[in-house]
Amino acid sequence: MAEVVTKGVGRVERTADRAQVDVSFEAAGATRDEAARALTERVSAVEPLLRRDGVEVRTRQLSVHDNWDGQRRSGARAVQRYVLRVTDLTGLDDLLGALVGAEPTWLNGPTWELAEDADAVREAQRAAVADARRRAEGYAEALGVRLGVLLRLSDGDGEVWAAEGASRVMAFGAGGSPGEPPRMDQLNLEAQRIVVTVRCTASWSLLD
Repeated sequence: MAEVVTKGVGRVERTADRAQVDVSFEAAGATRDEAARALTERVSAVEPLLRRDGVEVRTRQLSVHDNWDGQRRSGARAVQRYVLRVTDLTGLDDLLGALVGAEPTWLNGPTWELAEDADAVREAQRAAVADARRRAEGYAEALGVRLGVLLRLSDGDGEVWAAEGASRVMAFGAGGSPGEPPRMDQLNLEAQRIVVTVRCTASWSLLD
């Protein structure tokens, strides 16, 4: 029995409904203990910001190390890194403004995500199968035969990714006391579109 094998691709877009933000704070001191104490003082003003509704701390990572100038030790540095998940996007601008106002050493975000992609994946699967069928029908018509039943279907690689051009804001600082929060709403950090892609390979029988 003759058959035809086709590949199908389905793509579905959804608006992101949560975001990830990476932010780090650091402090220096003559010793590791002094650097860690200075860092503790710095982040004590940051921790209350992370207890807001819709903000989840995914990671707290501490690093304390000596600084070296060639073979000579020159003080120490302590770094606290946070990975935050924001599920209430209405408060994202205020959170980013408060974090930047706290003078982070490094801030990167938001990275846009979907909290749940199951429905989008199912829709993309239907689109992928429909695409594979359209291709098979085209080949059947080109051969002057009829397309028969589906014989096999295999899943390809699936992807979930943010559309190109997703906005990010990066802030750098060398430390210091918290300042006046900037107007983050003026950066237009609206939720981006997320593309869910599904691929499949299908085998169809060909009928005379």
